[in-house]
Amino acid sequence: MAFKNKDRVDPGTGGRLDTLDLLRGATLISMILYHGMWDFIYLSETGGRMSALKDWYRGPGGFFWQQSICWTFILLSGFCVPFSRHIFRRGLQVSAAGLAVSAVTLLWMYDERVVWGVLSFLGAAMLLSGAARQLSGRKGSNALSGTIEEKAGSAGNPGSSESHMLSASKEAGDCGRNLRAGGRGRALAGFVLCCILFYVFRWVNIGYLQVLPGRSIILPEFLYREGISGAILTPVGFPMKDFFSTDYFSLLPWFFLFRAGFYLHGIVMERGWFSHPAFRLRVPVVNWMGKHSLLLYLLHQPVLYLLTVLLF
Repeated sequence: MAFKNKDRVDPGTGGRLDTLDLLRGATLISMILYHGMWDFIYLSETGGRMSALKDWYRGPGGFFWQQSICWTFILLSGFCVPFSRHIFRRGLQVSAAGLAVSAVTLLWMYDERVVWGVLSFLGAAMLLSGAARQLSGRKGSNALSGTIEEKAGSAGNPGSSESHMLSASKEAGDCGRNLRAGGRGRALAGFVLCCILFYVFRWVNIGYLQVLPGRSIILPEFLYREGISGAILTPVGFPMKDFFSTDYFSLLPWFFLFRAGFYLHGIVMERGWFSHPAFRLRVPVVNWMGKHSLLLYLLHQPVLYLLTVLLF
């Protein structure tokens, strides 16, 4: 659900923002456990007989567990967009991975198929964010992204150049000051707006907008009809009748959460918090998993499936 973290550098010190790897790795572990429980319950005779566990998993406990995973990954992915110079290339890579997951499940696991899953969503969100970057034409943002992308790959690796890291730190700091000078308050406003829109569109997939607690607007049925329009609108957030996917993340409402992460980055940048020690936390194995999360995401389900078949 997230990606190899090779472009995270602390703008204040030139060091890696290890805490982002840590959060990503910890969330990946939670996801592996969640999917492992799914395989155990639904693919093994032993788990299938444990009705109490199945009821808990299907109920609020399992739902909030699943939501904590996807919320964290999507927020983190949006948060890291300003660090990426090659956002279009990255979006295409992730989209290709999403298509591969869909193809495999449609061909060999049709009853558990993944259509427009989280990787497809994140790839599209990155491409849209790249388009927004091009339209905005903010040189400061692009300069910061370029500096970090070029220098961060060697951060903490054997043979990295200290002078390069010092240069990256200085240039990123200069860009950060330019951003703070020109956009103070805009990031907070964008974050709040995205949170509100995410709340309003949270249940668009099942046919309504949530205006206030207890107050909603039912959307017209034609938005969810079958045919060519349904195939187009399903990725947007209006799934056509009888659409099924075990992992469905449409642009609405999730793009608003993704962009909330983007603006959260701006809030942290405006306040100069990237140099705080809280961004340098490390648990070696967990951080390693965070750096390689896309690969681990693609591999974990086949491994879990094999273990479930062999052990249970």
